[in-house]
Amino acid sequence: MILLIVSSSCKKDWLDAKPNKNLVVPQTLPDLQAMLDNTLFVFNFSQPELGETGSDDYYVLYPDWLSLSPDEASAYIWAKDIYNGSAPVDWMIPYERIFYDNYILENVENITKDSTNLSNWDNVKGSALFGRGFNFYSLADLFAKPFDSTTADTDPGIPLRLHSDINEKSTRATVMQTYNQIIADLKTSLLFLPALPAYKTRPSKTAAYAMLARTYLTMGNYNLALLYADSCISLQPILMNYNTFDITLQFPFPMFNDETIYFEALNYYNVIGDRIAIVDSTIYRSYADNDLRKYLFIDTTDGHARFKGGYDQYTGFGGIATDEIYLVSAECNARLGKINQAMYRLNTLLENRWKTGTFIPLTASTADEALRLVLNERRKELIFRGLRWTDLRRLNKDPRFAVTLTRNLNGTIYTLPPNDNRYVYPIPAQEIQLSGIAQNPR
Repeated sequence: MILLIVSSSCKKDWLDAKPNKNLVVPQTLPDLQAMLDNTLFVFNFSQPELGETGSDDYYVLYPDWLSLSPDEASAYIWAKDIYNGSAPVDWMIPYERIFYDNYILENVENITKDSTNLSNWDNVKGSALFGRGFNFYSLADLFAKPFDSTTADTDPGIPLRLHSDINEKSTRATVMQTYNQIIADLKTSLLFLPALPAYKTRPSKTAAYAMLARTYLTMGNYNLALLYADSCISLQPILMNYNTFDITLQFPFPMFNDETIYFEALNYYNVIGDRIAIVDSTIYRSYADNDLRKYLFIDTTDGHARFKGGYDQYTGFGGIATDEIYLVSAECNARLGKINQAMYRLNTLLENRWKTGTFIPLTASTADEALRLVLNERRKELIFRGLRWTDLRRLNKDPRFAVTLTRNLNGTIYTLPPNDNRYVYPIPAQEIQLSGIAQNPR
């Protein structure tokens, strides 16, 4: 089930070994909180990046592509087999996290909640619920079909591991069951989490509202996405003024900055982490000269447009930040015909992105015009955030926004048409062998 634990550990000598009596089994609230705060090896620094690798945020030059690992090189061209016999961390790590979350949820119930531990008990339970919902969402975004209300009841989703027993047989839920579980976990977490976190590596009500907004947007439920986006903004409305940052710095934005709601860094992939990626030329040209994102996000000192503007300073920000939620609110307002509200949210964001005194508020006379403006700015604002794959999957269902992706490597052209089967990544072969669940067609 959990490849990181099972396939790497199930050896006869390990199974035959007698347990060490000195090992501590986490059972107390501090133990369980310490598991949740294990940011170095489990949480916060390993958000799946396969979607970003397959997106159109960037391209790579042919010699650089040849230098990539076989799985990255295959994912870049949307090959049928992208793992080359390896077990992808983008599948393993979320399920490892879910294992921890399930263990914590089971064991926190064995601890009596009283006046002396109330806030700590609630934080542990709420954090584990949020984490499970967050990781189910990440997995569904890669390994299940895009949500479609007309087929979600029959489309295969992901295995929903709800217990820590690794011997429990895995089965694939439907897409509808998958998203219902994500929503249930996130909504239940709201009953326990604090409004704002003690540390940005911990979840909060603000983060749960934001993830519900992201989830409902993915599902096309714009009324509920708007409700939760606005609920999030009411708790954390802060937007950073980009005029306060130095465009000459290699990493302009501090980690855990004021816009960060919940911190996650993307898995380390060479194409992003080693700055091999070149920003798509269409995106780069779309930034106006007075738009500070052109300089804070992108470095052109080597003659190519290289991304530098992450909120994590390293491999790519994969968490949740206020700017995304303003854009969710703006998009939902536009889709619901609330033009003024959509432009208010969008312009509030943009006036913090342009050189002081140069921004002229955008206007729209129709809901369709407002929507196009919002999606255009979403494309520029959330570059290399691990969200473009999600947007491609959901927007491809609308002919107005569907695109065909193209790669050109030494004259060989690779394409990914809208709604292609390759928008769903294959389940690792080891998982298929262990559980017998159905593979995604490619």
